[in-house]
Amino acid sequence: MHSFCWLLFLYQKGDESMPKRKKHPKLPNGYGSIKYLGKNRRNPYAVHPPVTDYTDEGVPITPKALCYVDDWMKGFIILTSYKAGTYTKGDERDIDLPSDQKSLEIITQRLLADYNKAQGIVEEEKEPEKTFAEVYKDFWKYKFENEKGKKLSESSKLSIQAAFKNAKALHDRPFRDLRHDDLQSVIDNCPLKHSSLELIVHLFRQMYAYADIYELCDKDYSAHVKINKEDDDESGVPFTDSDLKILWNHKDDEIVEFILIMCYSGFRIKAYKTLEINMREKYFKGGVKTKAGKDRIVPIHSAILKLVENRLSSHGALLSGTLQIFRNNMYKKLSELGIEKHTPHDCRHTFSMLCEKYGVNENDRKRLIGHSFGGDITNSLYGHRTVEDLRSEIEKIKVCY
Repeated sequence: MHSFCWLLFLYQKGDESMPKRKKHPKLPNGYGSIKYLGKNRRNPYAVHPPVTDYTDEGVPITPKALCYVDDWMKGFIILTSYKAGTYTKGDERDIDLPSDQKSLEIITQRLLADYNKAQGIVEEEKEPEKTFAEVYKDFWKYKFENEKGKKLSESSKLSIQAAFKNAKALHDRPFRDLRHDDLQSVIDNCPLKHSSLELIVHLFRQMYAYADIYELCDKDYSAHVKINKEDDDESGVPFTDSDLKILWNHKDDEIVEFILIMCYSGFRIKAYKTLEINMREKYFKGGVKTKAGKDRIVPIHSAILKLVENRLSSHGALLSGTLQIFRNNMYKKLSELGIEKHTPHDCRHTFSMLCEKYGVNENDRKRLIGHSFGGDITNSLYGHRTVEDLRSEIEKIKVCY
């Protein structure tokens, strides 16, 4: 090991490598000396430059001390600076040794740079590390600007763009310097909803997977980033009876048609992209996000059966186009009808409200909505219900048309 690196290694190892006092590592020849003058002094370490003069007998003459300091490491910093030609008298008064390892590593790097200068070692100029924003730009090309990426939905692109925008605090930071706490801080300080935080975490995961491939990071610091905020996904405002009556009066409108389908089936809007629709046995199967919500069966309420048939006939799917386009169309249509603004997720809350209002069995309501049974092991494991069992419950919901 290089003598300089060995010195730093010994110093950082501390008590593991040396006795409690004070046996400091030997300095390289021609480096200078640090002499301990006794414990009763405020600055007990004398820092001497390298010997240049000798007696007639060849005994080295110790030069006058450059300064006096209270810690051996400070003396070593001064000598390294002196060897590099960067020391000026009084520098020792500005040295504050940190107690934390990270700060000590920074000092170590500065010492190394000074030592290399003293030895005439010229470091190769390195390209500056890419910032978070620059890695994101490369990741975007990697993900979307190829044949496979071009087939990804517009909503995927919008989600990633939104997540990047909400991680603004990291944009100008060198990507390789980021640590878990930097990423976690973005999540903890973001005032947005749980669903938006999920997008940011997902972006971090994807970017670190990309960075690992191209050796832009030392490890995946996104692996343990978590959302500490309570999931607010189940908050929302259901449509009122008068709202529903207006919607039923305009059921022939293609935007209203899908709003009603959502209000009487209760899936998250994203799920309608991938639902299995069994028109012969008249049920939906699917769901997203949670274990309880995935692959659940929801019978098609008789009131929306014709709407579903019409939707499949005219569009080939329940939801065509992007989620954002539908949201925008929904907001515009509700405004035209004189209904206060509601989100697509409010349709899910409307379904839950209708189940409660018309006396749908509570356990079946949870099954239809995709809610967990929590600690209710009996219902979770053994509460099997057939499609017809569920149909008899969902048909309790009355429709105001």
